Amino acid sequence: MSFAENLASLPPAGHLAALELFEHGEPAGRIENRPGQAGSLRIYHAVAVNGRIDAEAARRALGLYGEHLADAEANPGRHPNIDRLLALIGRDAVLVVVAKPVATAD
Repeated sequence: MSFAENLASLPPAGHLAALELFEHGEPAGRIENRPGQAGSLRIYHAVAVNGRIDAEAARRALGLYGEHLADAEANPGRHPNIDRLLALIGRDAVLVVVAKPVATAD
């Protein structure tokens, strides 16, 4: 399936402002809920299990990127959120995913 079709199958993530990523307790990235990153935010959020993305979850995530995966493999650096997952699998590492909700006015 295509990236757009896969995204349509995922739960909405409008309640999230960002995902903060950590590896071994150190910052490993941040994905904002904004154009150009919102799809990755939904994918990472959907595959995280108990706030973690391991190699198995990373493989599931890569499958959701559809046509963008081949482009990322052919052009390293063009899709940093895919590159991060490929590297994670290569290291058999784990990302801790911390969801940051959209701020609400009180």
